[in-house]
Amino acid sequence: MERDLILWGGTGQARVLGEFLPAAGWRIVAVFDNDPAVPAPFPSIPMLNGTDAFQNWMAGRHSPPAALVAVGGDRGEDRLRLHGLLLEAGCAMPVVRHPTAHVASDVPVGDGSQILGMAFVGTGSRIGRSVILNTGARVDHDCDIADGVHLGPGVTLCGTVTVGRSSFVAAGAVVLPRVRIGSGSLVGAGSVVTRDLPDKVVAYGNPARIIRSRPA
Repeated sequence: MERDLILWGGTGQARVLGEFLPAAGWRIVAVFDNDPAVPAPFPSIPMLNGTDAFQNWMAGRHSPPAALVAVGGDRGEDRLRLHGLLLEAGCAMPVVRHPTAHVASDVPVGDGSQILGMAFVGTGSRIGRSVILNTGARVDHDCDIADGVHLGPGVTLCGTVTVGRSSFVAAGAVVLPRVRIGSGSLVGAGSVVTRDLPDKVVAYGNPARIIRSRPA
């Protein structure tokens, strides 16, 4: 039986989710986005803008649907804020996983997390809530991925890596074993992270070097 689900965010992440959610038993019934310039990702599904529209739409339902926040990139805190808004409205926040992804059986995965095609999560790891593991991302054994993290396509975390809350590791980056990336940091595409990074920095290169701080 299909279950109703809404998406908050109408750009690329929504379209990626829309490719496999129906086969997993989810029916997308509405999409919300705060930006009125964002076009509807699915022609046959209503696209509404902002929290007022969301509250009005919810008032017309007998029961709240499930929900996912389809907001990627370095907007982890936005994703977590929207996650909280949807929870407060009574929406369940499921974990969704592409059928080609692998997650070891002992790995806890937080609510609202999205594990896309060909992603891999090894034994002993932990995945927080509202995490995005993009296409082909690899999380090896005993890694700790905090809430709101986004790992871009093809990212590799070697064993025992820690990634702090709301950090973004961009496409193709490699993080070597036992390295810690602080909260709110951004690692550039193709970088190789060989040593710990503090909170709220931008780093890139091989080896990755801190380029600047991010706003507090």
